[in-house]
Amino acid sequence: MWGFVLLFSVLMSIPFLVPHCGFVVLFGIVPLLCLERIATLSGVKRVWIWHYSAFFLWNAFTTFWVCNATVGGGIFAIFANSLQMSLVFGAFRLSRKRLGGVLPYIFLAALWIAWERFYFDAEISWPWLVLGNAFAGSPGCIQWYEYTGTLGGSLWIWASNLGIFGLMVCLSDGSWQRFNPKARAACVCGLLVLLVAPFVVSKVIYERYEESDDSLEICVLQPNIDPYNKFGGMDRESQDALLEGMMRGVVSRDDSTGRLLFIAPETFTDNVVVGDWQSSTTIRRFDRFLKQYPSCGILFGASTYSIFPSSSRPSYTARRIRNGQWLESHNSAIMMESGQEPEIYHKSRLVVAVEKTPYPALFCRIDDWLGGVMGRCVGQDSISLLHFNGIPVGCAVCYESVYGEFCTGYVKAGARLLTVITNDAWWGDTPGYRQHLRYASLRAIETRRDIARCANTGISAIIDQRGTIHERTGWWEQEILGGRVNLNDRKTFFVTYGDIAGRVCSFVALLLAALFLVRIITMK
Repeated sequence: MWGFVLLFSVLMSIPFLVPHCGFVVLFGIVPLLCLERIATLSGVKRVWIWHYSAFFLWNAFTTFWVCNATVGGGIFAIFANSLQMSLVFGAFRLSRKRLGGVLPYIFLAALWIAWERFYFDAEISWPWLVLGNAFAGSPGCIQWYEYTGTLGGSLWIWASNLGIFGLMVCLSDGSWQRFNPKARAACVCGLLVLLVAPFVVSKVIYERYEESDDSLEICVLQPNIDPYNKFGGMDRESQDALLEGMMRGVVSRDDSTGRLLFIAPETFTDNVVVGDWQSSTTIRRFDRFLKQYPSCGILFGASTYSIFPSSSRPSYTARRIRNGQWLESHNSAIMMESGQEPEIYHKSRLVVAVEKTPYPALFCRIDDWLGGVMGRCVGQDSISLLHFNGIPVGCAVCYESVYGEFCTGYVKAGARLLTVITNDAWWGDTPGYRQHLRYASLRAIETRRDIARCANTGISAIIDQRGTIHERTGWWEQEILGGRVNLNDRKTFFVTYGDIAGRVCSFVALLLAALFLVRIITMK
């Protein structure tokens, strides 16, 4: 049994760790299905130990790097995510006692995808290992994500694994011999079409896709500031001077007269009070720079604060700073242009515990008692855009770029370009920042928007509308990445209609769950 556990965890980890190996996930779940079948036929007890171990190893192999930033958070994420996966698989095992034939396996696939869909909007959300993400390093294979989104990939993965497993069962139990030659040929051809057709369709879409000629000049600034020294080691003046020096180096050698958008990373500065812009030394410095170079704009990340005068606490997340004044913190993106009021967007999808206190009515009280150890950033209720030279820009702040349907909100609001600003160095030189980079390719395909990605220590990149990374920086290097990005007004099927695959699978899972309950009641 341990051989199946190890084989499953290795096969499922390879696509998330090694680029261009997404195809492995098309048969990576088969060992786990074989383990479950053998255990059922041999009457093995406590099978949950095996499948929980399999999910635990998969999570540990692929997301161990979270522990580099927070040991407790990383351990919790691995154990909790494995538990949820194991509960889904356990529900499948229970359904086999009341549902016959292939229905339990359909229930497993539908329930898994329904869980993935729910996980995107859950209060405690960590959808890093959504199955469809396995193809993030193989964008040429999944151009049809513009119709289905990532969960369409999850559906394909389950269909392929169940098809291969079903063929293996037929061959092993002798039922294959009961099929006539035409039925056998149909089964094999059907499985081959299931495995191969999405690659062919993707290739055709990739070759035929054309971007518009309407473009914008950008310059991605990677200052390479160690985040563990950023808020205490290197002073604010030095950080601002560093970024301004990088911008001046670009404009001094640039002979063009066109508009140029500079992009700086997440939480570049930490001294911005919302509405009181000139109190920030960073804002004042950038304002002076833009007056000298009015054709430029600056998009950068900031830890910002809203201050409320109130005799009582205005919200669970607010912290008292003095009598009669309360503070709410935000992880924000700010757009500045010469002669205009800065625009601001507050990150909405927040990292649990680090930035966000889940179920604040309960846990904020506990956190107060502990002395305030959890993050309490406040996000926006709805997406808003930033604008440069009249061009609407969607800015996903770090973790937000993992959420596919959420990012379609930028495009629905009118974004012609997407940006991602992030600070991935918390995890060190591990697979984490590489996985995060590749996930941006998924968002480019789903929305058909060019993406300018700016990471504090790397990897920064320019990604086209087919998800192909054209320009990229190194890791832990101070670099400037210049180029042009194409703008797009068109809305994809996925942007227009949303996650149909996830909704359909959720409906099927509910129907089969209802059938399971009816069988329990009627078969007593």
